[in-house]
Amino acid sequence: MLRIDFISLFPDQVLSTIRHSITGRAEEKGLVEYVAVSPREFARDARGTVDDTPAGGGPGMVMMAEPVRDALLSLPVEASRAVVVTDPTGVRFEQSHARELASLFQVVFVCGHYEGIDDRFRQRYATHSFSLGDFILTGGELPALVMTDAVVRLLPGVLGSPESLDIDAHSDGLLSAPQFTRPDVFEGLEIPAVLKSGDHGAIARWKRQMSLRLTRSSRPDLFARAELGKSDLELL
Repeated sequence: MLRIDFISLFPDQVLSTIRHSITGRAEEKGLVEYVAVSPREFARDARGTVDDTPAGGGPGMVMMAEPVRDALLSLPVEASRAVVVTDPTGVRFEQSHARELASLFQVVFVCGHYEGIDDRFRQRYATHSFSLGDFILTGGELPALVMTDAVVRLLPGVLGSPESLDIDAHSDGLLSAPQFTRPDVFEGLEIPAVLKSGDHGAIARWKRQMSLRLTRSSRPDLFARAELGKSDLELL
């Protein structure tokens, strides 16, 4: 079972969000466990202070390293563990990172707030620092929840149809082909005829072609890194 810990100033927000839908049912099945702890529980004063002014001056406040560290040290340590700091300066989180974290026994997400966490905590304790993209949020809780969702759905037994993982976007480094379902016609738009042909070979080729074209147009960065065969070039 994978244990996922959140170090957050808003533990109730995190747990109430993750315990819904597929990620919630995964915990009910005993496939994952969610735990959240607040650094305020480890503050050094009666006010529960966890932040202070930035060294060297500047606006805002910075989370202090000590209460965050003490929150981390209060957690049990499983056989294999990642300590992930959510930070806009981190590496952009990708599907390969989700697979890496899903292979472990414990993932601890450390959610920053204000202007971030004293960087000495990251230097001393973090194994990973991830960002969702080139934008700024008010805290690290939402990125931690997004990454948790990406990780948990990879655990065996979480999805009702394990084959879903094989057709996910990014499963092979490409975006997935468009999906359709009933009715056959929606506001004048029809399901592509090939998908109703019953020709599984033709359907597979169409999906691969759409995947290649969509990736090339929407994510040229992914397309440039994709390993393409001769048949892929012919589809293009």
